Amino acid sequence: MVLKRLMPCLLYNGQSLVKTIKFKSPDYIGDPINAVKIYNEKEVDELILLDIFASRQKRDPDFEQIKEVASECFMPFAYGGGVNKIEHFKQLFSIGVEKVVVNSLIFTNPAIIEEASKLFGAQSIIGSIDLKKNFFGKYRVFSHSGYKTKLNLLDFSCYVENMGVGELFINSVDKDGTWEGFEYEEIQKIANSVSLPIIACGGAGGITDLRKVLYEFDINAAALGSMAVYQKKGMGVLIGFPKREKIIEDEYSITAL
Repeated sequence: MVLKRLMPCLLYNGQSLVKTIKFKSPDYIGDPINAVKIYNEKEVDELILLDIFASRQKRDPDFEQIKEVASECFMPFAYGGGVNKIEHFKQLFSIGVEKVVVNSLIFTNPAIIEEASKLFGAQSIIGSIDLKKNFFGKYRVFSHSGYKTKLNLLDFSCYVENMGVGELFINSVDKDGTWEGFEYEEIQKIANSVSLPIIACGGAGGITDLRKVLYEFDINAAALGSMAVYQKKGMGVLIGFPKREKIIEDEYSITAL
């Protein structure tokens, strides 16, 4: 069995790491550098760091903090949050970021994403899409910053693909922090509608969830939030990460933060 990519998705609030539940109630996790040092010892394929308040608070990326994280990373490092101009892309790549994650910029100025794709290559840009069920149980595009789109989820995914991004990061608001499993079917529909690699995020609660999303539903990669920073649901912080081969053997490896 081909082992697919697994990666922690760490949330940053401008000062420290946090973890949310359904994109709300951020809970303190710890220092990003300490977490990265632990992940260096794990079989982590990539690391994603998202500053979840930068765009809402109209903050530029914290380049000094990002540079420090990048200098500690022994694995490919992706960053998102507050990126809204070509100069931000340039500076992030110059300090060691391999991929830039864009979300709010998709709504506010997609032309910058297209330009960045031409300048730096599609492989260096990840388009982030948050999905959420509406009152009628239909999946819709959700924007943490309050932006709106008239496109349905599948059309919006194709729209983002056409901007020139190299991957799509699909995150479920409803599953975030719940440990209840991914939005399997809906993420697969998105994967079937585009030609890009898909990173699934939101809801991972165990090895079974990872095996299911990566192999039963044939998604390219899985990003872990709660499962990568907590012991178990309802328990304290204990940085952990499943060994790649343990997706088959059902074993979990943890290390104290």
